[in-house]
Amino acid sequence: MKIKKLIIFFVLMSILSGCWDVTESERMIYIYGVGVDYKDDKYHVYAQIVNFANIAKMEQPNTESIQIEVGHASGNTIDEAIFELYHSMDLRLFWGNFSFLIFSEEALKDGKANSVINSFIRYRETRYQAWVYATTEPVKDVLLLTPIFNKSMTLSRISDPMNSYEQESFVEPIDIRKLIIRLNEPNHEVSIPLITIKGNWDTEKEPDDIAAISGVGVLSPNEFKGFIKGDKANGLQWMTNETKRGEITVNLEPQMENYMTVILDDIKVKVDPIVVNNDVVKFDINVSVNADVSVFQGNITSEEIRKGVIKQVKKEINETYKEGLKNDIDIYRLSEQVYRKNVKTWKKQQTDGKIKLNEDSIRNLNVSVIKVYSGRNSFKETIQ
Repeated sequence: MKIKKLIIFFVLMSILSGCWDVTESERMIYIYGVGVDYKDDKYHVYAQIVNFANIAKMEQPNTESIQIEVGHASGNTIDEAIFELYHSMDLRLFWGNFSFLIFSEEALKDGKANSVINSFIRYRETRYQAWVYATTEPVKDVLLLTPIFNKSMTLSRISDPMNSYEQESFVEPIDIRKLIIRLNEPNHEVSIPLITIKGNWDTEKEPDDIAAISGVGVLSPNEFKGFIKGDKANGLQWMTNETKRGEITVNLEPQMENYMTVILDDIKVKVDPIVVNNDVVKFDINVSVNADVSVFQGNITSEEIRKGVIKQVKKEINETYKEGLKNDIDIYRLSEQVYRKNVKTWKKQQTDGKIKLNEDSIRNLNVSVIKVYSGRNSFKETIQ
């Protein structure tokens, strides 16, 4: 009897050990990033395929082998374009490693981004953690960029933005999950990092084009509201608790051009909506930072540093705010603060989830520098 049980057991084990419906890894190709454009009344999909066999061996890929390929297809819908792409693939396409999604400006307009996002999140292999970007560059060119030193694509600025964000927090990275939340909640607008191609790096052989974050594009559920680029977007980093580390350069003596660079961290922001006459909403904003000074000329005091930092941070916050108003953008999501803290007033004043804003809506903007570090015991020059 025991022998019969053992025979049955081993027979069942041999059956259960097989994974009949699993596709072998060598019989699949892996999509890592997708770019979406819209032109000639069609969706254009650019799929970045990554050679994971190369990446798995070492962080520094074999320079003689190809890291990535980018395929292209178009269709009347995003799904039609993707299935058109399948026609030219040799192997099964696996979406489980999908890491980022890049929109062209045209693909963001008129609510087209909604249909694209819906297509991706409804597929069982994709995840909400994929990063989202906008670009004014040709989408294919962005997808063909490789990291400095030809490092693995998994270490690029686009696929791993939090790595560099810890050191320099110009624009907060955003994934699909956070994008959906911010579009669904007041003010129903979301800022997406803007990618541009920079040619400010060179190798001994040729120039090396690199992806750079150059501002934000602002999206609402039904329309694209435009870009805020370059220095005009600087205020964003001082109006979020997500900022890890940022930099400002101030001129302590304008007549002498005495510039000083200050590193700011431990940013804390508090926004209080205040209801004044006739249910008009104003905002009191308090920003606190720590300052680390390493580059300066002459002998300065901590009080001079504080004054310079406060003046420059206020200037950048106001410039970004006014730039947003030009395109009816609530760039700091002030409407959400009213929704969270005074929902009755929000219901009275809101239109499509937004409170009407103007240049005087920020009643008080207070910036305080809690601590000033110099890296030394004094603020005197090392070389006298």
